[in-house]
Amino acid sequence: EEVLRDVHSFKFRPADIQTLKSKFADWDAGFWDWLATLDTSKVKIYAIPEGTIVFPREPLLRIEGPLAVCQLLETTALVLVNYASLLCTNAARHRLAVGPKKRLLEFGLRRAQGPDGAMSASRYAFIGGFDGTSNVKAGLMFGIPISGTHAHSFVTSFTSVHELKTKTLVSRVDKKAIDFVELTMKYQQKYKRTGTNKGELAAFIAYA
Repeated sequence: EEVLRDVHSFKFRPADIQTLKSKFADWDAGFWDWLATLDTSKVKIYAIPEGTIVFPREPLLRIEGPLAVCQLLETTALVLVNYASLLCTNAARHRLAVGPKKRLLEFGLRRAQGPDGAMSASRYAFIGGFDGTSNVKAGLMFGIPISGTHAHSFVTSFTSVHELKTKTLVSRVDKKAIDFVELTMKYQQKYKRTGTNKGELAAFIAYA
């Protein structure tokens, strides 16, 4: 239910985009235009009803739709499902241990991971000595340097370098375009790293 609510209300407001622009001023203007029109109308969700017993390797949730949109939904979907399944599983184990007749009460508030777990974790990790966070909202709210990589779903969406639509990069030195795929293959041969997973290689080239 929480995932469905998030997907139905998911959008970037003008104020959100302006805040992001102020932090990432050198990003492509077309990206901000795309964010402004983004919606989840083409997203489909398949899920097991809440409270259903599931077994290892059974998917709790499957999301289908445009890759970039699904990747933007990914983090929130994971934190909502992971925390819910963690607590439900632990509660169910306690119930099975004591049986149906015992009364069980939850007293977890004092030891819970903050009133807003992910935001609290980002803030206090920074206070404790970390250099940055991948949590964009926490970075904007608390002035924490924002850094990270890309979604794992982005890596798994590729199977071969032949899928790459853009294969060139512009050199910062002489501003000339270079065939980055060809250059990568050259160094693979040089350092004898030809056993690299081709899908992962394609994803990292695309990310670059």
